Amino acid sequence: MARPSTTHARARRRGLTLVEVMVVIALLGIAAALVVPAMGTTGGLRVQGAIRTIVSDLTFAQSDAIAFQQPRAVVFDLAANSYRLVQVVNGDIDEANTLYDGSARGKQYVVNLGNNDFGNARITSVAINGTSSTLIYDDMGTPVASASGNTPGSGGRIRVEGQGSVHDIIVEPYTGRITVRRISGD
Repeated sequence: MARPSTTHARARRRGLTLVEVMVVIALLGIAAALVVPAMGTTGGLRVQGAIRTIVSDLTFAQSDAIAFQQPRAVVFDLAANSYRLVQVVNGDIDEANTLYDGSARGKQYVVNLGNNDFGNARITSVAINGTSSTLIYDDMGTPVASASGNTPGSGGRIRVEGQGSVHDIIVEPYTGRITVRRISGD
């Protein structure tokens, strides 16, 4: 009879007690409570990615103007929620002169923010030199008032909204220094 009691004891050791099951469930609940809110903030991070992309592209346009000693323009299209980097030729800004994106073979440098990659961020307003939606850098990287002149511009602001937050990207006159200011939200 020693043998059946040994089998019965082994069977009892293989199972979990109610307390052990409750502890595991509590730990899983705590882990889920930590993970789920973090997953909810990815939209905000994507909007921040959109802002960083705009800042990076503005800086690239300025650097490219200096490197090639040719004016560059960043043309914003609010209706399409996009912008493009354009080479200024003989004081003319023409979409046919859109630069090519070096990171995407054969693709023009046009950035569309209206997709999930950027958390559906929206460019809601652009005010360069007061009213323009085009930022122009001269051959020395200075923001200028017009494509055909070298009069320094008055700087500008690009407003980006998404996921309950509003940010302004500010371009300083003369230097083209770029700063980002959070207006509201996270």
